[in-house]
Amino acid sequence: MKEFLDLALSTFGQEIAVLQEYAVFTKLLIACLCGAMLGLEREFAGKPAGLRTNILICVGSALFTLASVIAWQIFTGANPPSDPMRVAAQVVTGVGFLGAGAIFKSEEQITGITTAATIWFVAAVGMIIAIGFPLLGFLISLAAAGLLFVLGRIEKKVFPSPPRLEPPE
Repeated sequence: MKEFLDLALSTFGQEIAVLQEYAVFTKLLIACLCGAMLGLEREFAGKPAGLRTNILICVGSALFTLASVIAWQIFTGANPPSDPMRVAAQVVTGVGFLGAGAIFKSEEQITGITTAATIWFVAAVGMIIAIGFPLLGFLISLAAAGLLFVLGRIEKKVFPSPPRLEPPE
């Protein structure tokens, strides 16, 4: 058993130290929680990008951001320069692509815009958590989830969907 622990420590010791230094697991766990809060609302609303999608987007954007910041420090041995967020810019582009796929247009209406905005928002939350503001990310997610829940119900009461007319036979 001691040999196994020594092997694991020699193999993963440096990696574990880096992960602890950047609080990677804590940040990813908080990103998961934030994505889940927003994903639950989308799930309850019956939208296609629900719980799992929002968790993956939030955690994924946090992971890409952490990889960018940590890689810079490991490979250069210095703190990132004033613009270390090139990966973050690419996350925004990729998430925009995902969001565009959530928007549907029919002759009568456009749907999916709130889902697309939620996807974009969740990615931003993951990035803010990853750069070292997990409390801010959590509080913003809590507020956004609350707004989505409350405003969704208000919209349904104030602006009910008109009844669909069936074509005559």
